[in-house]
Amino acid sequence: MTGRKRMRRCVYVFGLLVLLTTGAAAQTVLPGLIRAPIAIAIDLPDGRKVTLEGLVIRPDRSGRFPLVVLIHGTPRGDGPTFLATIARQSPARLNGPSVAFAQRGYVAVSIMRRGFGRSEGPYAEHISGTCDNRDYLEVARTAGEDVAGAVAALRREPWVDPDHVLLLGWSSGGLAATAAAATNPAGVVGVLSVAGGRGSFAPGQICSAGRLVEGFGVFGKTARVPALWLYSENDRYFNATLARQMFEAYTASGAPAQLQMLPPFGTDGHMVLDAEPIEIWWQPVQTFLTALHLPTSVVVELPPLADLPPPTPINAACAAFFNRYYSARTDVKAFAVNPEGHCGSSVMARSRDEAKEEAMTRCARAWKDCRLYAVGQELVERSN
Repeated sequence: MTGRKRMRRCVYVFGLLVLLTTGAAAQTVLPGLIRAPIAIAIDLPDGRKVTLEGLVIRPDRSGRFPLVVLIHGTPRGDGPTFLATIARQSPARLNGPSVAFAQRGYVAVSIMRRGFGRSEGPYAEHISGTCDNRDYLEVARTAGEDVAGAVAALRREPWVDPDHVLLLGWSSGGLAATAAAATNPAGVVGVLSVAGGRGSFAPGQICSAGRLVEGFGVFGKTARVPALWLYSENDRYFNATLARQMFEAYTASGAPAQLQMLPPFGTDGHMVLDAEPIEIWWQPVQTFLTALHLPTSVVVELPPLADLPPPTPINAACAAFFNRYYSARTDVKAFAVNPEGHCGSSVMARSRDEAKEEAMTRCARAWKDCRLYAVGQELVERSN
């Protein structure tokens, strides 16, 4: 490792530790839980070492707890714009399910794979081949290396029960979790794949669906970790027919798995993991966890969110954004409005200052006279 690269890593880790000591104390909507950034140093099979960005939410008490590693998806697109988009991604995207698990006595760690967010790179998941002949095996195995490396590193943390680890992958994260499970990593006792897959380039369109099915079949030949697959009937990335084909290929060689089709959710069931309330997807997960003798009962009760009236005026689209903003269990968020009822919001930032900047930028990108309306669960006083 070069001196410059070592220095960048040290600065990155130091920055996370500063946030760890200052940001956690500022949380007010998660009493009884710790929410803080974490730098995860992993070892790759080729001997390289990289640091992945993560966000941990766990009970604020001593002891070791089951670990759930949450693995993000991949946005559609390609080229420089795509790389800029993934660099802006944040582990806070999976804050909702992380809180749900932490309330039930788990250590929930949302990780960013190489090249995503502030994780070290370079981005390693470029898919080879044309759209009608894509190679999903290589890219899935690469993503799976990050997942397995994170599991190995996190099992050494003093607040983790190293023998009770779950993988929870969403979209391409479900494929990554499946690839990692095919190597049967130490400590992993279950896999949750929500809307798992890769290759969707437009609603209802996917490159080389047959090759994707074949890839799941390959992973199913070696995986012996129990898995639960969840797909919504109106998933616009991977439809119900394709979901069943992938599942049948995966289980054909004896991989232990269950497939649960969820009812339609919103306009695109692919986003079901973001659902509020979690009961939309929690019931089959609870049954799966119970069979694995893992906890399912809430042990950290959270108080109701403080009242926060919507701004007036507000248009229909912004009213929906505000409802999502209000229900997000984080203080690291901001909402901006303009006099005509347009808006911009941020619920996935790393700091309150970043959230305020993002909300204002998104509002001002299309509208004039934007101002901050709320930060966290509090209204912003408007100066006269």
